[in-house]
Amino acid sequence: MIERMKSIAELQRRTAPFPKPQAIYVDGDTLWLSSRHTKKFYAVDRATFAVTWECVVPGDDSVWGATKVGDDVYVVCGADAVDVDARRIRRVRPGVGFDPAFSLPCPDGMGSHLSHDGTSLVLSQWYPQKLISIGTDGKPGRVLTAPHQVVGHCYAHGTFYLATTTNEESDDYFIERLDPATGKCETLARLGFSARGLAFDGANFWTNHREADQIVMFALTG
Repeated sequence: MIERMKSIAELQRRTAPFPKPQAIYVDGDTLWLSSRHTKKFYAVDRATFAVTWECVVPGDDSVWGATKVGDDVYVVCGADAVDVDARRIRRVRPGVGFDPAFSLPCPDGMGSHLSHDGTSLVLSQWYPQKLISIGTDGKPGRVLTAPHQVVGHCYAHGTFYLATTTNEESDDYFIERLDPATGKCETLARLGFSARGLAFDGANFWTNHREADQIVMFALTG
């Protein structure tokens, strides 16, 4: 029963260096983060939470999700409006800014968060409840279906971990594990707050409690 489900073990909850943190990716000692409020993309020192680099997102768009592949960060960009579905995948050169030559449309114009499974970029779509592999040509490939709305995801230990909800206006948010080999999805723990984004640092998970302007590091118990 969900009511008896174990909760995550919070290890750290800190105030973000800017309001409304949205995208999150852990890159060693650096957190790659975006702000829905400032419309900027940031590199943040993981220990001090000091901003070490920032850039403005072109077109006054927001960065919704991010992942790193090699030296570059790939992000989902789009207007901050509920009735606009024209999201695109862009590339950011750390220390330089957005690459004007790289822009891929998200399938059906929809997408929120990104991961990389060692072969392909993987885009999640919140309301369609899908994870879609994106080829180097930008075309969609394999589709995995999630049982609930996907508010963040990451790839770790050969599987996808999802932050999910069935009611975004509530605090009913969960961590689920989606096996790419079988398509089976298992609910692991209750988050208990409205999370945005999900990242893994090799040992622990990270997410944003956006409306509280906080960044949370946590472990799964059991």
